Amino acid sequence: MLQAHVPPHADPGNVTPEPARAGIDVQINGEHFHHTGDPDMPLLWYLRDVLKLDGTRYGGEHGEGGADLVLVNGKARSAITLPMHKLTGHPITTVEGLAQADGSLHPLQQAFVDEDAIGCGYCTSGWLIASMDLLHRHRDPSDSDIDTLPNLCRCGCQTRMRRAIKRAAAAMKGAKA
Repeated sequence: MLQAHVPPHADPGNVTPEPARAGIDVQINGEHFHHTGDPDMPLLWYLRDVLKLDGTRYGGEHGEGGADLVLVNGKARSAITLPMHKLTGHPITTVEGLAQADGSLHPLQQAFVDEDAIGCGYCTSGWLIASMDLLHRHRDPSDSDIDTLPNLCRCGCQTRMRRAIKRAAAAMKGAKA
């Protein structure tokens, strides 16, 4: 009869489970974090104040304007409207997480640079996140598709942003071919 080897210091009959850790486990840009603060804290303030990831911006208390967008499960969501307690098990990507593993810019980021689609820069992170979501849903977005993005740009860069999104779509299609 085969028996499992039990080390002399282990007593399998006396195992006590590890106590559950209070707090919230989240995955942001591929890294795991444990939040022990207010479970109702909006993700935006966790990113900016705790993790010091300041690319995601405040655009209003209801997320109007799109400056506070992040990807949650690959979909653009307003970080100011997402309490931390709803994020366990949902991977989050911020604008800081868009770059390639080698540190080079994502084709969408590069297209924004190439088309000078940045203006003052305040809304750029939200445009990048919303555009990533769009490009995952539409490999070749139309002007109408781009017009559905929730972002506002007060600098008047929308035409350049439209060109950048289309340039990125072409580059991303070429990379997948």
